Amino acid sequence: MKFRVPIFFSVLMVGLLLAAFFPKSVDDDQKEAILMRSILMALNQYHYQPQEINDDFSKKVFDLYLTRLDYYKRLITQEEIDRLKQYELQLDDQALNGSFEFFDASLEIYRNGLERARVYAREILDQPFNLDEEEDINLDYDNLPYPADEAALKTYWGKYLKYRTLTKVEDELDAASKNKVDEPKSLEEIESKAREDEREFFEEYFSRMLKVKRLDILSSFFNAMTNVYDPHSTYFLPKDKEEFDMTFSGRYEGIGARLMNEGDYIKITEVIVGGPAWRGGELEADDLIIKVTQENGDETDITGMLSDEVVTYIKGPKGTKVILTVKKVDGSLQDISITRDVVVLEEKYAKSLVITDSIAGEKIGYLFLPSFYADFDDESGRFAAADVAAELEKLKAENVDGIVMDLRFNGGGSLEEVVKMAGFFIETGPIVQAKSRGRDSRVFKDSDPGVVYDGPLAIMVDNYSASASEILAAAMQDYQRAVIVGSKSTYGKGSVQFFLDLDRLYRDNVDFKPLGNLKITFQKYYRINGGSVQLKGVVPDVILPNNYHYLDLGEKDFEYALDWTEINPLSFQPVEQFSTDHFSALAAKSKARVDNNPTFQSILDNAARIKDQRDEREIPLNLTTYTDWLKQREEESKMYRELTNRVVLPDVKNLKVDLSSITEDEAKKARNEEWIKSVKKDIYIQETVNILKDMMAPKQ
Repeated sequence: MKFRVPIFFSVLMVGLLLAAFFPKSVDDDQKEAILMRSILMALNQYHYQPQEINDDFSKKVFDLYLTRLDYYKRLITQEEIDRLKQYELQLDDQALNGSFEFFDASLEIYRNGLERARVYAREILDQPFNLDEEEDINLDYDNLPYPADEAALKTYWGKYLKYRTLTKVEDELDAASKNKVDEPKSLEEIESKAREDEREFFEEYFSRMLKVKRLDILSSFFNAMTNVYDPHSTYFLPKDKEEFDMTFSGRYEGIGARLMNEGDYIKITEVIVGGPAWRGGELEADDLIIKVTQENGDETDITGMLSDEVVTYIKGPKGTKVILTVKKVDGSLQDISITRDVVVLEEKYAKSLVITDSIAGEKIGYLFLPSFYADFDDESGRFAAADVAAELEKLKAENVDGIVMDLRFNGGGSLEEVVKMAGFFIETGPIVQAKSRGRDSRVFKDSDPGVVYDGPLAIMVDNYSASASEILAAAMQDYQRAVIVGSKSTYGKGSVQFFLDLDRLYRDNVDFKPLGNLKITFQKYYRINGGSVQLKGVVPDVILPNNYHYLDLGEKDFEYALDWTEINPLSFQPVEQFSTDHFSALAAKSKARVDNNPTFQSILDNAARIKDQRDEREIPLNLTTYTDWLKQREEESKMYRELTNRVVLPDVKNLKVDLSSITEDEAKKARNEEWIKSVKKDIYIQETVNILKDMMAPKQ
């Protein structure tokens, strides 16, 4: 069945239509129907590539939603999937009718699966595991089939719980070995305690999961619909939109720590210097969080949770307290109380350093830009373009000979900010083209003939440089204004989104608000040469190997990513500073250095190791075999860390103009010291500086 919406409707017209159609007073079922219709109507009105709401759409949503509902294949059997198959081609009709038969049936199966798994966990954890048995567990969730029936599901739960218990046993044995305990516990005692911990964790886990609100799971169903349009069109519940806005502005209230999943644990990867956790001095990198306790006494065992979920327990209003129970590197447990505060992510903002080669007498400016940020809620807030302009002026005042601009891990941001920023490096001309469906492309230009910086420029990118980062890198590459240095290609996101507050579709203050927000892909952007970065990314002029050299990462990993296309090129005049042949010569000189650099060759070896580990999803469940396997991985990882922990840029300093503001604040001073320390050890910055020096050398 095709979903037809006239493409000439404006937001106002759509709003008038919906407001006239839906009643002002509704119950929860009606609100859900309104929300689903509103999402689909808005998508088909504004999305760059609207979908026909037909059987093919229904099948895609069916598969995507169920994959996400039980990604780990621990709750639902193939028999239950087969029962849901009756709805596979009906979701289009149900969506248009505002009905939820499939969702209701899937929700019942999902919650029954949670109840069933809770029973399995209780039964399995009542008996000791045989840790001498030679068996494996498959953790390749992308390719793992659903268990055929309940018997197969219980068998898999047996292996999964054994795996979790095994990791705890190995951790305890390792800690006892390191601490040289006089009277170590027996293996039976350690195994029994590990199972008891698992039993407590899963009792709390299933209790919590069974309390998850219907609307939270329904939002996942809606996002299966939006993501069939493309990966970046997303429905946000009101609370999720608030989280997004905090991240984009670079401010949030919490403890100031970065987390990541490590197996079934949550590891502290960084304590943000100057934040509440740093001021307390107890939480450290590599601590493993076991439990989170609120100041009212509510405890949550977070073992096995995803890091995004754990963050919701740790963050909180300024002035409130949270207690983290952490496992230290030595194996000891410690309760750490932290008072939450506003955390300003200063590393989210542009900042600069000067790198000096005392022998050659050259000074290189290093400009770090982590995102194209913009504080839309505060006109006096921080904006990337203005901050970069200020940094460029400060670097010029330092009389630098060239500038390295670092866009690694920069996921993008504001289109307006990147267009302004590109204009800092050229006199005038087009920067990027943006095309909505059914319309001619819109050209975003730099109309200001002024140039903030006209000297030698190198731009660093990697696999995670996306969107606005790719716009800037592509424009500077097309103008031959900068040499682009980095991984095999950038991320490959060539689309533009905007947020639509779904409440705007209704003119009256009806009681089914708030409905949330919809992030909609409404344009694709194109380089000024007519090509797109979509899927392909920007290929650097000089490629440096990194840890992901043998992996295919980025936009192409998504099942429903938009296609690569091209449009007519624009008329523009490349900067005549450097020719294509000159960039090729830079690449050749860099390759010669990289080929003879032991650290870069070790990085390539590590990249091969990471690829092998990613492909290896069979984990041994024999204690001896598992311990040997774990030690081998740790030794390989340690060897790599040591190789990349050497100072390669000895003379890195702050700009003189920044010193007073840094030294007057102890937190800023500490953050700054950590930053300089990391830059000094960054071999990629070192090689980019070398490339820039080659660029500045007189032509032979």
